[in-house]
Amino acid sequence: MVKAIKVMLIPNNVQKTKMFQYAGASRFAYNWALAREKENYEKGGRFIPDAELRKEFTKLRHSDEYAWLLSISNNVTKQAIKDACTAYKNFFKGLQKFPRFKSRKRSMPKFYQDNVKIRFSNTHVKFEGFSSGRKANKQKMNWVRLAEHGRIPTDAKYMNPRISFDGLNWWISVCVELPDCRETLNDDGVGIDLGIKNLAVCSDAVQYKNINKSQKVKKLEKQKRRLQRSISRSYEKNKRGESYCKTNNVIKKKKLLLKRNHRLTNIRKNYLNQTISEIVNRKPRFICIEDLNVSGMMKNRHLSKAVQEQGFFRFRKQLEYKCSDKGIQLIVADRFYPSSKLCSCCGNIKKDLKLSDRIYRCECGNMIDRDFQASINLKAYGERFAS
Repeated sequence: MVKAIKVMLIPNNVQKTKMFQYAGASRFAYNWALAREKENYEKGGRFIPDAELRKEFTKLRHSDEYAWLLSISNNVTKQAIKDACTAYKNFFKGLQKFPRFKSRKRSMPKFYQDNVKIRFSNTHVKFEGFSSGRKANKQKMNWVRLAEHGRIPTDAKYMNPRISFDGLNWWISVCVELPDCRETLNDDGVGIDLGIKNLAVCSDAVQYKNINKSQKVKKLEKQKRRLQRSISRSYEKNKRGESYCKTNNVIKKKKLLLKRNHRLTNIRKNYLNQTISEIVNRKPRFICIEDLNVSGMMKNRHLSKAVQEQGFFRFRKQLEYKCSDKGIQLIVADRFYPSSKLCSCCGNIKKDLKLSDRIYRCECGNMIDRDFQASINLKAYGERFAS
């Protein structure tokens, strides 16, 4: 089993400078490779393999004009060229859009580390080429402190280590090969109905509230709106003709806004992870959810913001990952399965049920919360298809 782990880094100022240099070299190599492929295609040439481009880039590094690249680890630029060639090939295969050149202002600074030369301890990670000195105090620069101790195993096989900067902090993400851990499951299953009033309603009557209605999130949203208005007023105040001037105060306010956005994102992600972990740790035989048309729901201007904040897509992806980790069967009900309109007692379908009708009333006398009934129907759907 391959597991992806992401941990925050706590570098000192010298290490931060070196990381930005590595990220800049990676961006330069990526743009150079993409420009070479594009130029060659416009001239009618065939696709240039990444091996040939890397040989050409090695000669470029030893020229006087690009001598600054010699202070950067060779593996960083080689992987960036390989990534550019992969993105270029994927475009012609129809797997993605045409790759864009990376921007210094808009693109996320990130770079690659060799999976053989990177080393982990319980508290630090060693990067390649941060310092070439042989003295002990020089070699300390290669070791960057980890924010979480003992999170990444020290004796595992590492795959695709990547270091990225999100505007506030540096992060390292690495894939680790771990042994499979299958657990004994219960005979019962769980049906989950996702919604806006509550994040999730389970068939065993457990409800998970909408975190966006809590006082903590509302307070942060209010601070975020105030900061956005303040930044907008600052831009209008310092406008010179048709161009906007980014003053030091605007830069400070933008950093505060970035912190608020990160705080809100982390609260929502953490709540989703805790909810999914709590459901999976019950060890049900199967979990059944509905196939929501999230992109269609986002077109409704009255619901789009609430749907986006709930993170339905992330909920499903995390649930798929954790179910496969525990050996739980995940069943996705058909998109047109009437889980809310179907009576759980008599099986009658109420076609005129509106979104505002929160209580389901059937002719057979059944009166139940519509979300709870949907979860019961999803559980019944899962029992038919569970292996």
